[in-house]
Amino acid sequence: MKKKLKQYLFISLGWVFVLLGVIGAVLPLLPTTPFLILALACFAENSPRFHRMLLNHRWFGPPLQQWEKTHTMRRAVKKKVYLLIIVTFTISITVLWGRTGLQLMLVAICLILLWFISRIKEAESLV
Repeated sequence: MKKKLKQYLFISLGWVFVLLGVIGAVLPLLPTTPFLILALACFAENSPRFHRMLLNHRWFGPPLQQWEKTHTMRRAVKKKVYLLIIVTFTISITVLWGRTGLQLMLVAICLILLWFISRIKEAESLV
């Protein structure tokens, strides 16, 4: 019974992380990739079917496969992530024009995200 409860807990957490990752693909403050990596980890031992589903997904699959095998990210993916972060935060900062405190907070979050992404090792080859 305890094992089943743990399995259901991790599967539920995995789906929460998938949902947050999908929302993060649209909203600038939520990062997509870390949530999907967490979902992948939750599904790894508890739901091989959902684990395969994420790894074989048309959009998210290749970067997740790369991460699972080597804990690296291709340079092209990193460039897209940098661009997406900069564009979405620029839009958010522009929308908040005149609210200096919030703008500075967004700049700080943006810089932290860019720093986090820059620390991920690069791999040129695809999986």
